[in-house]
Amino acid sequence: MRVAVLSREYPPEVYGGAGVHVEFLVRELRRLVDVDVHCFGAPRDEAGTVAYATPPGLADANPALRTLGVDLEIANAVGGVDVVHSHTWYANLAGVLAAQLHGVPHVLSAHSLEPQRPWKAEQLGGGYRVSSWAERQAYETADAVVAVSYGMRADVLDAYPFVDPAKVHVIHNGIDTTLYAPATTDDALDRHGIDRDRPYAIFVGRITRQKGLAHLLRAAAAFDPKIQLVLCAGAPDTAEIAAETEAAVAQLAATRTGVVWIRDMLPRDQLSQLLTHATVFVCPSVYEPLGIVNLEAMACETAVVASAVGGIPEVVADGVTGVLVPYHAVTVEEFEDGLAHAVNELCGDVARSAAMGLAGRDRAVREFGWDAIAHRTVELYESLG
Repeated sequence: MRVAVLSREYPPEVYGGAGVHVEFLVRELRRLVDVDVHCFGAPRDEAGTVAYATPPGLADANPALRTLGVDLEIANAVGGVDVVHSHTWYANLAGVLAAQLHGVPHVLSAHSLEPQRPWKAEQLGGGYRVSSWAERQAYETADAVVAVSYGMRADVLDAYPFVDPAKVHVIHNGIDTTLYAPATTDDALDRHGIDRDRPYAIFVGRITRQKGLAHLLRAAAAFDPKIQLVLCAGAPDTAEIAAETEAAVAQLAATRTGVVWIRDMLPRDQLSQLLTHATVFVCPSVYEPLGIVNLEAMACETAVVASAVGGIPEVVADGVTGVLVPYHAVTVEEFEDGLAHAVNELCGDVARSAAMGLAGRDRAVREFGWDAIAHRTVELYESLG
């Protein structure tokens, strides 16, 4: 079997959870079937991988139109495969057109949904209507939809009620627990100015409304003074949210010590160190189909404080591997108070947070291995033949 995987993100150009998913899924799929990767961006030197730049005539167009230009080139290039598998709206239309053009099944993975991300209009302007249209075409015509959590499956059927429930299959995101594992070194703490003698909470994510960073920054004002806050946060969606974040971090830093902001994407070894030595990882997302970053923290034996949204409760076992904080049916202030309370509680009880970290690692190893996920994905491909 030959499969074409279509994705905006692919190493080394990975900036979010969908890109991480594609990276590791492709690695495992290639042990089972032939895989061609068609991605966006600069040329790659990896065999079986082709990258596409924005067509020259669209260089100054709205980002959504630039995306569709790349999709057309991918659809034209994909041929001789048995299945096309697209990831996120960026590549979905390429999957739709390739399936029609070449007469093969189209599988799409639901990592997020445009109707549930209205803040994307800030970034794309009228392009948000274009991205929403492109995604809808994919869900109307896909032969199968992979939801990365049961929460995501429910969201798909709610947002697109015309989709046949029998076509929506839950195959969770995974984690490589050999790459993400408790670090034995800690030099990254010194490199980034983290005080070894104080506990710290860490956030890892893009600066976007979805990740809830603004909520965390307000909640951190109520953290115990001894707790440090480490922010591995970059790639802001817009200049506006970048300015808002700058102001919020400055305001927090003016009232307490130990606010560390790392804006660059860290190499995996450094990130693993920071996750390992954190007392708690915080995921304040307001929308999260699964939240692969929670798995990364758990694999590094770190307790998690996370919002109880989307697929996160399928990853973080409340009271066992971390603490879930209600987001829906509470006020914004109550959510932020809940984040602060949970962080203070776990940072104040090192034995409990350490036990949660151990339980998290065990859960990640047992239930979220990429090899099993790849086998289930190939079984889905074969069922469409």
